[in-house]
Amino acid sequence: MTCAPIAVALDAPSLDVLEDWSSAVSPFVSTLKVGLEVFCRDGVAAVSAARAAGAAAGEASPAIFLDLKLHDIPATVAGAAGAVAHLDPAFLTVHAAGGAEMISAAARALPDTRITAVTVLTSLDDEALEAIGMVGPALDAAVRLAVLATRAGAGAIVCSPREVAAIRSAVAHDIVLITPGVRPAGASADDQRRTATPEQALADGADLLVIGRPITGARDVGAAASELSAACLAALQARGTRLGVPT
Repeated sequence: MTCAPIAVALDAPSLDVLEDWSSAVSPFVSTLKVGLEVFCRDGVAAVSAARAAGAAAGEASPAIFLDLKLHDIPATVAGAAGAVAHLDPAFLTVHAAGGAEMISAAARALPDTRITAVTVLTSLDDEALEAIGMVGPALDAAVRLAVLATRAGAGAIVCSPREVAAIRSAVAHDIVLITPGVRPAGASADDQRRTATPEQALADGADLLVIGRPITGARDVGAAASELSAACLAALQARGTRLGVPT
């Protein structure tokens, strides 16, 4: 079975639920995302549980996306990245706003992982950017940060679906573009401000879609993952692109 380029956000209330979700979605998706809240609570056990449950449920073990959004001085970020090297994540996030030297330090510390630079959080809009003193609008800021980050060694970029087309044209073809803020048509936007449907994000050039609550909040988590997977694979076929996400 071909898995869709979806990273399921495992923002689970407990380790047991995280394992259940991982088992349910792994036959259908390429990637499991362990985020900051879960990692702070459960640590290495969260990654181990997701990987083991995913491997047991699918034909191949899903990639691990460790979403810690590191943002500190270069030496500290390098040390933090090195501290999770044994977990062998396919992706590890850092904030692009930390600067080129910080991103390069993370890339040197984890040469076999795609350091993934977060541009502008999808919970922020132009007004929020202005309030924190970042030169916008969000589109311009995201493109600017993406170019800086990839030149510094980032192998992937996190951006909202609304910026993916512009960033796709501004960075090298082998850079993986990851889009949170993806919502099926008619679904609640929750706390996301800059959203799009999975089909639109893929049509615009996204390589990997981060989807959480539309899957994990469903009554049948596995069925929701299967339905979104089918929609994404159909969108990719329409786009005429290769399947699979580089890791």
